[in-house]
Amino acid sequence: MFELSKFSLKGKTAIVTGGGRGIGKSIAVGFAKAGARVAVTSRKIADLESTAAEIKTFGGEAYPIQAHLGKMEEIQKMVATAMEKLGGRIDILVNNAGASPAMASVLESDERLWETIMNVNLKGMYFTSQAVANIMKKQGGGKIINIASVDGFKPEPAVSVYSISKAGARMITKAFAAELIPYNIQVNTIAPGPIETKMMNSHWAHLPPEEAKKTHDMVAGMLPSGRIGDPDEIAGAAIYFASPASNYTTGTEIVIDGGLLISTIQPAWIKD
Repeated sequence: MFELSKFSLKGKTAIVTGGGRGIGKSIAVGFAKAGARVAVTSRKIADLESTAAEIKTFGGEAYPIQAHLGKMEEIQKMVATAMEKLGGRIDILVNNAGASPAMASVLESDERLWETIMNVNLKGMYFTSQAVANIMKKQGGGKIINIASVDGFKPEPAVSVYSISKAGARMITKAFAAELIPYNIQVNTIAPGPIETKMMNSHWAHLPPEEAKKTHDMVAGMLPSGRIGDPDEIAGAAIYFASPASNYTTGTEIVIDGGLLISTIQPAWIKD
């Protein structure tokens, strides 16, 4: 018989990368409210401390760990620190950290842009997953959740490198899920669409304030949902993938995009 307690994370430990703001922060707060002890990591310690402080206001337990996950030595250090802070166990990993998409066509994108995005979005995700999966294997199981994007399903003009990286994130999920299933480690993807985050707003941040608001509202109005999503709307799916409720689910994806992939709109921030 189904029990709602299967969605509980009580007694679990989690790492949420990119946990200082936006989707990562919402997932970290959601995990803490579901009972998990959480380590949050990103490059900006002030954002991490803010997330940890919010979690502590309702009696949750959170630890900020500053790290640049595009660098191998910092991945290893972050995982070791998280193990120490979380009592020698990691039950859940959320790979949310990501480099922001930069506006450049396929004819203009340069090597620096490629390396900046790929180092975090693919290299960081892959080797953070590898380090934590080895710990989970010894523990007898665990959950890995990768945050991709609808851009990984359908390339968005002028953000080709980002789109390619997010398609790669989807394949990282499938590759890890296939090899880790014998060790009771489930690996799944969440692919958000337009969500109210600093990364989303970067599409029009370069515009004058009035024009930026107009573009924002135009994008919202063109979505089948009629609005841009909230980061908290990603947290529920993350809790499902992190909890015992998803023990028979691996190598799969949940798309949370307000209907974007089933629509025929052209993103309003793209100009010829």
